[in-house]
Amino acid sequence: MIKLITESTEYLQSKGFEKPEIGIILGTGLGQLINEIEILAEASYNHIPNFPTATVEFHKGKLIYGILEGKKVVVMQGRFHVYEGYSLQDVTFPVRIMEKLGITTLLVSNASGAINLDYKKGELMLIDDHINLQGGSPLAFKGVSELGERFTDMSAPYDAEINSKFESIAKAHNITLHKGVYASVVGPQLETRAEYRMLKIMGSDAVGMSTVPEIIVANHLNLKVAAVSVLTDECDPENLKPVDISEIIAMAGKAEPNMITLFKELIKTL
Repeated sequence: MIKLITESTEYLQSKGFEKPEIGIILGTGLGQLINEIEILAEASYNHIPNFPTATVEFHKGKLIYGILEGKKVVVMQGRFHVYEGYSLQDVTFPVRIMEKLGITTLLVSNASGAINLDYKKGELMLIDDHINLQGGSPLAFKGVSELGERFTDMSAPYDAEINSKFESIAKAHNITLHKGVYASVVGPQLETRAEYRMLKIMGSDAVGMSTVPEIIVANHLNLKVAAVSVLTDECDPENLKPVDISEIIAMAGKAEPNMITLFKELIKTL
């Protein structure tokens, strides 16, 4: 793993990726933040040694380096999922590369379904805690202790100071920002009515198919982490209708300007 990380990092450094401070992972339908960045370098995933390749049509496949609000950032335009056939180590490999390049903070976005029916589609949720239902750990491999503490503490995986800043920014800009628990499942199938009931009983406020593996690895690497979900649908088991993926993408796009405001205003303060 160390050899693979070194090869990927050296390739990106040769392409001009110089000591970014902040890493950003853009979730489903949330690619427009790229337009706010002064791009200095970029690399397609399929050109980066040892990188997985995005296979989902609405996920681009580029790592972008540039300046956003005066800070050097490296941005994943498109992420990887277990449901694409990747291992948890593959899914989280880019986080290890971003850390090796120099980031100390990781900001994550995703699209998710609202389990808490007080939350409505088109609104945002700040992730305060999570439930890992992906059936494994990205830290469960031989040699992980060479990269960080094997028994990584997860008592507070999301940075309280950054979350507090996000809440202040949302209030100042009249953006509805709930705070809750995100459950991460494998997918790619959507949940059944019984599964939505189970997730509610477990204490989930939203459900998605990403994010948690990256958060675990970021904590393993002692990065400051925060994550925001765009709620793209409402998961009411008593009134469940078939999900239209194009509607989910459209809803993510509708909420995206608020997400961009949150991320840009936060980065100013980091």
